Amino acid sequence: MNSTDSVSPQYAHRFQCIGSACEDTCCQGWQVPIDEATYQRYQNLPEGPLRTSIVENLQRKPVEEAAKNPAVFAIIHMTAENRCPMLTADRLCNIQSQYGHEFLSYTCATYPRIHHTSSGSAITALTLSCPEAARLVLLTPDLLAGNASPARIGEPTQQPPHISPALLACADAIRASVLSIATNRLYPLWQRLFLLSIFAKRLDGIVTGESDRTPADFLADFNATAMNGSLRIAMDALPADDLAQMDTVLRLAGLMLHRSNIGPRFQECINAFTNGIGNAPDATVASLAAHSRSAQARYFAPFFQRHPHILENYLVNTVLRLNFPFGSAKNPDEKDRTISQRFSVLAAQFALIRGLLIGIAGHHRERFSAEHIVHTVQSASKHFEHHPEFAREILALLAERNLDNSTGLTTLLREPAPAADTYGPSPLRTASAPRSNAIRPAS
Repeated sequence: MNSTDSVSPQYAHRFQCIGSACEDTCCQGWQVPIDEATYQRYQNLPEGPLRTSIVENLQRKPVEEAAKNPAVFAIIHMTAENRCPMLTADRLCNIQSQYGHEFLSYTCATYPRIHHTSSGSAITALTLSCPEAARLVLLTPDLLAGNASPARIGEPTQQPPHISPALLACADAIRASVLSIATNRLYPLWQRLFLLSIFAKRLDGIVTGESDRTPADFLADFNATAMNGSLRIAMDALPADDLAQMDTVLRLAGLMLHRSNIGPRFQECINAFTNGIGNAPDATVASLAAHSRSAQARYFAPFFQRHPHILENYLVNTVLRLNFPFGSAKNPDEKDRTISQRFSVLAAQFALIRGLLIGIAGHHRERFSAEHIVHTVQSASKHFEHHPEFAREILALLAERNLDNSTGLTTLLREPAPAADTYGPSPLRTASAPRSNAIRPAS
């Protein structure tokens, strides 16, 4: 992949909504934000039943909140079923049906696309909480093929104000290096993520002045060293801690259980995951880790060896969705985060999805398929990724468990050790091993 192709991926522009044929709806399960311009447009609609319904269901945000985030000037009250009241019986938007696409709020009009701008270049990714977006991203073997050079856009995107001028000057080259690492199949995926953790730490050193190297010099040396696969042997020797990894995945899965509605699609995934890792009244973290190792070796790993693009595509889209390493201008939390902290959020989200998929592969066994992967990624994305507090909770959890460093991230990312051929007692399981309730709320 050359640097021009890696800078401005165009796959998100191929997305097309399938409307009422979709197995889920983007108009249920969360708040619908309304920007100020759309709010004023709705106040000026002609009198009629639809205008009355819209106005009655709009709630203004407090002035100080709206000032911090103009894209959420107001919200639409959800129904008792947690659905948008503008949704018709055939699961289409009544506003769009009567007034056209231009009357949708910015969020509704652009979903599931997410736009970022760095040094004027438009970067668009997809949020995989949309089933059709998840299918497009995960199942396209050549996701980054057919790209164009960086484009300028007119959408109301902002330059992240916290980006160091030194990094901003070579933003496209940095993104090209990140995507080259993410797609380098000389390394397994966990090692690509480990390389990105080193990449983030080195960039932090440049930003803080701890390193006197220029970004351009750093990129040239890092690319030359990392891109030839020579670091794989050293990374293979990094230690694995299956128990700590299992415990962390369970805690990550439990972060939002009490802060977000659990829809039936995500509940189905949780049930399959916990069954696939051998959850039972007498289960311990050690026994769950043993089942997970077996599921990984027997069902998960063979499937992804045949389809290496699926999780690679998930990683690529996550990099672009989070605008790593620069962060989002729309998220006020980003200005106080280091690049390494932004990587920690990315790595934890990847580890959570991988952990869920290992359990679900253990549940479905030989029947484990791309359909199960799309279902899992979409429902988990809808449950976790649309809540700003999720990233804050991730960082707090990693800090609490001393995983917010190179050693801790290795624990989080290291693929499970080879499993036994059959499910059975783990050699790590002892009478004093802590018991587990499977999905574990953060302490």
